[in-house]
Amino acid sequence: MKFSILPLLAATALVVPAVASAQTAVQVQPIAGTRLDISATGEVSRVPDVAIISTGVVTRAATATAAIQQNAARMDRVRAALKRAGIADKDIQTSSLSLNPDYVYQQNQPPKLTGYQASNTLSVRFRDIGDTGKILDALVSEGANQISGPNLTIDKPEAALDEARVKAIAAGRARAELYARSLGMRVVRLLSVSESGGYAVPPPMPVAMYARAERDSSTQIDPGEQKLQVSVAMSFELQ
Repeated sequence: MKFSILPLLAATALVVPAVASAQTAVQVQPIAGTRLDISATGEVSRVPDVAIISTGVVTRAATATAAIQQNAARMDRVRAALKRAGIADKDIQTSSLSLNPDYVYQQNQPPKLTGYQASNTLSVRFRDIGDTGKILDALVSEGANQISGPNLTIDKPEAALDEARVKAIAAGRARAELYARSLGMRVVRLLSVSESGGYAVPPPMPVAMYARAERDSSTQIDPGEQKLQVSVAMSFELQ
């Protein structure tokens, strides 16, 4: 037993200095000069390539069953219009479904039930923004009586956000150099950098459109441009 334990103890003794040296190797050099903390933002613009709308049907009837049946029939027509327009199933999602009683309230009288209201709403993504107006008109003609949007966005923003990250880092370095020159110093090294978030600058809130049965001309959607921003926090050592 003594001969089997000694080699193990010797091996353990060899391991400890190695771990200690590894821990020593990752120690950060202390700051000898002045620490400068700054923030910077990079921004790029892209043309939106996806439109998201909320569309649905609200029906009212004397009974709950009638309200639901009428709503289902009109929603079938709305879904068929979306399929004819080439909208994929993955881009159509039910966002709300409700059935509520309708009451009439009169002074000094108990509420009187007058019927029921059924509501069914879909969230729809359009991959071709140029067809959005045409699809909106088709939805109205097929029974959709509530439409809000569109909300224009970018389907795959990562490449644009990476470009904004590069601009943010460049802006941060340039700002550090500016501070250093103003103070009669120079930038020695970058101490740290962190990203506080990349996001698309929200466009103005879309106006809700309550659909009407007749229209004088086709609805047109102008995509414009959307800005994407990335902000970074950077720390430098100045001497």
